[in-house]
Amino acid sequence: MTLEILNQLENKIQHTVNTITTLQNEIATLKHGNQELEQLINDSSDEMKALREENEKLKQDQQVWQQRIQTLLTKIGEITQ
Repeated sequence: MTLEILNQLENKIQHTVNTITTLQNEIATLKHGNQELEQLINDSSDEMKALREENEKLKQDQQVWQQRIQTLLTKIGEITQ
């Protein structure tokens, strides 16, 4: 009977060790996935910053062109009068 109890205990211990190993592997996989997601977030953040800067530059360029066009239209209006 004692041998049977020891075998049961050994089986439970082995099952527990297997479970812990499986969970450790899952944790490692999740950590790796988390690192990849963090990198993706950082890359996206950098891209968004670059796009915002480009957008601001394009808005400024648009204002310059609008001023130039307005100046030309004013000159054309003066010539036709």
